Amino acid sequence: MRTITRLNLQDDYTLGELWSLQHKAYRLEAEMIGFNEIPPLMETRDMLGASKEEFFGCFDSDEELMGAAAVLEESPGRLTVTRMMVNPDHFREGVAGSLLEFVFEHFSGMKQFIVSTGKLNVPAVTLYTKHGFLPAGVEEVAPGVELIEFHRNGRL
Repeated sequence: MRTITRLNLQDDYTLGELWSLQHKAYRLEAEMIGFNEIPPLMETRDMLGASKEEFFGCFDSDEELMGAAAVLEESPGRLTVTRMMVNPDHFREGVAGSLLEFVFEHFSGMKQFIVSTGKLNVPAVTLYTKHGFLPAGVEEVAPGVELIEFHRNGRL
């Protein structure tokens, strides 16, 4: 049984677990897309703790942090999923999908959901497409490194 709850980044233990998870997950994405300067990998624990994003963690029955998602309402009615990370030990167990479904339910009043990922991150592209996101644009963030932005209509 898994549970999803809001993470308190003022709690040192929680912050440490999230920072560790973030580095495990984004290090793999960096390898996949051939770009080591992904912003979450550049972040210190203090920077993560000061984030304005709202974080949600997915825990297994032993209270291990399996994955986490962060969101930010950058403009009224438009919620950006700013981070999605899964512990590599829990890949292909539906953790990211559960986090997305939680976000859709928890923020059901949103007009639009937005997410971005590296174009070469096939598992993430597949995940977002499976959950109703449609490609909205591509941006080259470094030579040969492209990000795809996806949009999904909210449930009004």
